[in-house]
Amino acid sequence: MKQLNALFVLCLLSTLSFSQNLSTSTNEMHFNFSDGRPLNSNQLPAINWIYPRLEYTSSSENKLEIQAEVKSLYELKELKITVGDRASGVPNSTKIIDINSDEKKYLLHESIYLPNSSNFVEVVVTTIQGAIVSSHRDILVGTGSIADAVFADRKDYALLFVTDKYDNWDDLVNPVEDGRSIAKQLKEKYGFEVEVVENATINGVWEKLREYNSKKFKPQDQLLVFFAGHGHFDETFGEGYVVAKNSLRKDPARNTYISHNRLRGVINNIPVEHVFLVMDVCYGGTLDPVIARARGNEADYTATTNEVISRKLNLRTRKYLTSGGKEYVSDGVAGKHSPFAAKFLESLASYGGDDGVLTTLKSLIILKN
Repeated sequence: MKQLNALFVLCLLSTLSFSQNLSTSTNEMHFNFSDGRPLNSNQLPAINWIYPRLEYTSSSENKLEIQAEVKSLYELKELKITVGDRASGVPNSTKIIDINSDEKKYLLHESIYLPNSSNFVEVVVTTIQGAIVSSHRDILVGTGSIADAVFADRKDYALLFVTDKYDNWDDLVNPVEDGRSIAKQLKEKYGFEVEVVENATINGVWEKLREYNSKKFKPQDQLLVFFAGHGHFDETFGEGYVVAKNSLRKDPARNTYISHNRLRGVINNIPVEHVFLVMDVCYGGTLDPVIARARGNEADYTATTNEVISRKLNLRTRKYLTSGGKEYVSDGVAGKHSPFAAKFLESLASYGGDDGVLTTLKSLIILKN
């Protein structure tokens, strides 16, 4: 089954899977309780990766500069780096780092060589109290290996907020059906895990977004967030809003509205590397006036499609697409989708054309046609 690889860039690719976890779940801890005084968890050393930041990443170069900060309440006894083959788990080389006897903090910065294959790099720190903590990074190196990065153990999620029934605003005809149709395409054609929230109150929206802020995502997971319904722009505040089911028509303070500023911050805070926000609401472009006025350019890469995608997957991504700028947008004719949703569905149905990669630029071309 194909999946929508958001990037965002929306990349349509066949997906294979292999095991991968968050760094918090792969840290291994060992304790020496011979003195009868077990350590509390807050007394354990911590390994904070600076580069590579993601647990699963790729590199076109065999030489790699790794950086990590090690902190401990107790003096560090030993710091060890091990490099090995990821598939077999067999180590190829190990290096012991010299540490001063009174060191409690150490900035690790080492240049290592990795062969063209799937590698692991593990950092192990031991304190004088006998606590041992390890953390690793999986790194694909080489042209062939980088291409495999596209097929990482990645899960794609979609969260759709769709509202057509309002307590105080005029009802709309298409948002809920639009959301269901888009969800169906994402789930059945691209393997997304989809959740549709229909006619939510303002508290319902924030509670659901809070739930996603608490989710545990893997390093290359992706999330598409979709809003459809009424939108509003307040000239006095100079800010755009999403209108919830129970938003008041007369609300000068806009306390019953979902402000774009807060929405942007909350979505940006979701702990997933790639987020694509799509808004089929009036004045949706005012989510970010600066970005709304700008047009992105696709870089002219000479690398293969898979290499470009794997590079982008290593970057944190926040992009959005709206049905209009600072303007009213049509809800369309009942039963025929909104004009924006109809074109968005057409974009999804294209599978990205001949190369199987649907970028935001291609989507915009389809939306304009």
